[in-house]
Amino acid sequence: MTDSKMIHDKCGVFGVFGSQRAAELTYLGLYALQHRGQESAGIVTAGNGNVHIYKGMGEVNEVFADNRHLNRLSGSIAIGHTRYSTTGASSLINIQPFLITNRSQKLAIGHNGNLTNSYELRRKLEMAGSIFQTTSDTEIFLHLASSSPKRTWFNRICDGLKQVKGSYSVVFLTEDSIIAARDPQGFRPLCLGKYRRGYVVASETCAFDIIGAKYVREIEPGEVLEISTKGLRSVFPLKKQHHAFCIFEYIYFARPDSKVFGENVDKIRRRLGRQLAIEHPADADIVIGIPDSANTAALGYSEQSGIRFEIGLIRNHYVGRTFIDPDQGIRDLDVKIKFNPVKGVLEGRRVVVVDDSIVRGTTSMKLVKMIRSAGAKEIHLRISAPPIISPCFFGIDMPTRRELIASEMTVPEIEKYLEVDSLGYLSVDGMLSMPSLPNGSFCVSCFTGKYPLKIPAMNDKLRLEKV
Repeated sequence: MTDSKMIHDKCGVFGVFGSQRAAELTYLGLYALQHRGQESAGIVTAGNGNVHIYKGMGEVNEVFADNRHLNRLSGSIAIGHTRYSTTGASSLINIQPFLITNRSQKLAIGHNGNLTNSYELRRKLEMAGSIFQTTSDTEIFLHLASSSPKRTWFNRICDGLKQVKGSYSVVFLTEDSIIAARDPQGFRPLCLGKYRRGYVVASETCAFDIIGAKYVREIEPGEVLEISTKGLRSVFPLKKQHHAFCIFEYIYFARPDSKVFGENVDKIRRRLGRQLAIEHPADADIVIGIPDSANTAALGYSEQSGIRFEIGLIRNHYVGRTFIDPDQGIRDLDVKIKFNPVKGVLEGRRVVVVDDSIVRGTTSMKLVKMIRSAGAKEIHLRISAPPIISPCFFGIDMPTRRELIASEMTVPEIEKYLEVDSLGYLSVDGMLSMPSLPNGSFCVSCFTGKYPLKIPAMNDKLRLEKV
């Protein structure tokens, strides 16, 4: 995604039960899920009546750069979280997992998603005496479970989940179990794996691959799954609802080597690229993708169109923060640091450029200019998703409606603004025909403006406080 600074998934979650290497395995799992959040990371472990926690700002390898931190996280049970926060919520107090003590019992949580009734619940809990320590909607789960009259954490969590609305894939850690839960509509992915004699849960299956765990199944929408020494315990305490899987997991967020919502991401992205070539063919010499997320769709476009795929842009994978202001004489610095064109590939050629989405359009415009400066004769921009016209409230940080270029301009106007020879977006129907799941299984609100859940009027303001 060329506007990657403008749109992010909020986080990735991981959990291990039944391994003396729980902390180390969780570290590796979070490392595989690093693409889901780069601002902070943390791990909580439990074993022998003790609970340990360590978390910090930065990427996973930065937070746990000192091996002593991992070595202190003893125990055979662990959960971890890697996070991207939204504007105004990037602080130490909001780093997950969160850990509390209630009735002399420990409970920790890692959460991926957004609660759409967070303001209502938070106000209700505060009026009842709850004291919040963070600005995160994740903390609401802990207060609801703590205030439940039920006896066990499992039953108290089930009780609390009945009050929340929105998207959540969560992992809880108790002193002797892991409890995983997914909202009834299944917005965000969560899956179960087997690791030797124990079990693992993760946002994506790529986290299983890195530790050699075997994929078992998805944790189903509306399911609450407890993993303990007694084995697996599964219940469905919530009212069944129509599924609303986030289609953006296939388009952009999930790693191509992952399996989410029951299908391989790589295969879906290739299908999207093929469908894009059918809907928007181009008379061109080569096809290139914007690395890395659009490469697979570009391969699909090439296969369908018969136009040769080439590597036309090289991505610098070691991009950190820069303290050089572009106004100091280097225009388009952010793009030049991240990408560099292969002039020998682009010069004198008619190029199909495949990307997965356009958000504000500013970065796309800079990339087009870069490709044109490298000698491309024509540029035909193809997007393997429909135009984004509405913000997301279910776990994706996205600009407000007025900041989304497709909500303010028509496709011909965007084409002119980007200065490309042609522009083609994948249709909504074409996009939805690519996964094998039946039409109606996905949330496509960012492309249609029609939300599967009611969004409170003030949620547009509150969205900036979600994590």
